[in-house]
Amino acid sequence: MKRIARLLALLSVAASSLLYLKPKTANGSLLKLLAGALTPFTALVGAVGAGLGLLTNAPLALLTGILGVMVGARDVRSVTAPQAGFEQAFGPQWKCAIAPAQQTGMLQRRWTWHMPDAPEPRVQRDMPFWTIPGTDRTLLCDLWLPPAGMAPSGLALVYLHGSAWAVLDKDIGTRPLFRHLAAQGHVVMDVAYRLFPETDLLGMVGDTKRAIAWMKAHSAEYGVNPDRVVVSGGSAGGHLSLLAAYSPGDPALTPGDVSDADLSVRAVISWYGPTDLHSCYYYWHQDEDSGHDQRPPESGVPPNPRLRAMLGPAYDRLGLANWKYAGRLELLLGGTPQAVPERYALFSPITHVHPGCPPTLLIQGEDDVITPVTDTRLLYAQLVAAGVPTVNIVFPRTDHGFDLVLPRWSPRAQTALYYAERFLALMV
Repeated sequence: MKRIARLLALLSVAASSLLYLKPKTANGSLLKLLAGALTPFTALVGAVGAGLGLLTNAPLALLTGILGVMVGARDVRSVTAPQAGFEQAFGPQWKCAIAPAQQTGMLQRRWTWHMPDAPEPRVQRDMPFWTIPGTDRTLLCDLWLPPAGMAPSGLALVYLHGSAWAVLDKDIGTRPLFRHLAAQGHVVMDVAYRLFPETDLLGMVGDTKRAIAWMKAHSAEYGVNPDRVVVSGGSAGGHLSLLAAYSPGDPALTPGDVSDADLSVRAVISWYGPTDLHSCYYYWHQDEDSGHDQRPPESGVPPNPRLRAMLGPAYDRLGLANWKYAGRLELLLGGTPQAVPERYALFSPITHVHPGCPPTLLIQGEDDVITPVTDTRLLYAQLVAAGVPTVNIVFPRTDHGFDLVLPRWSPRAQTALYYAERFLALMV
């Protein structure tokens, strides 16, 4: 029994220590994400180890277990602590602006041991929203609609998945979020936009705006107010959402087929989306890479036969063979920041800030290895200076993609949802 006590206590401390990693690899980031999602449970393991240590007269297990509990409890408390952004953006009485009917479907606390199950939504999969002229290439989306019998809120969320602009697809890790939002009467449009090398960043922004235009054109069919369309996304999808939201009428970023459409949005939510591509180029150490010309990089992750066999058709659907292009800004933008500085500026949301930008919610981890938190804070400061209602939620000891890892249990994912749903309620 003493051995079990020591094992549990050490396991709790070891898992908690992962929160303080500064990972250099994808495996390290995954370990940190898992540790952040499971912190309450590792603290519970530490409590069991400490209890067994007390019962079996094992002082090392007792003390180690207590340490695990303290580290885990401190993390949960700091991650779920109230953040003052809403008061600063919408005033001290902002909660009064949320309709009581809307409040009933929200999370009542920033974290619980298990996020409540949402009612079953209605889902329409693989809906076409645009076909490339002269081809049979059709862009698809999934529509997540309120459960049968529920009145729509009038708000639609156009969502763009994370991709590093080259891989993955819609419907990856976002079902708990979409189910929860649909249960509040919102309509969610999960967009499968084109990726590199099929298109470049201009094409991706164009696809984002086409999705917004489609949602507005079909708003009456789904009980949506066309003036209540919000655009959102994670990582690269967050970047595209910010860019589209801040440049609705910019001819340099708007394709001709939707140039006459109303592309303005009610608000934008970015989940750790890059805001300054010039800064990201150096943050990702791409200036130290060898592939600075416009040739496809020779490095990267080659096609994996075992992974292909395991995933089957999903391997191609997720575009994993294109992983070597992921995040390669010199390919996406046609050169380095020194060679084409104007393109880095054009495709950086931070250069498009103006007083007419829509209300913005920025959500990010302080230890994000992909999106520099300093850039997000700078964007926040510029939006506030421009008079744009903006909330910046930053979680300590939190890495990129935290909301996609065990969101039903994760204090970080639940707290982010707690703030996101209230932000959306203010936009209804």
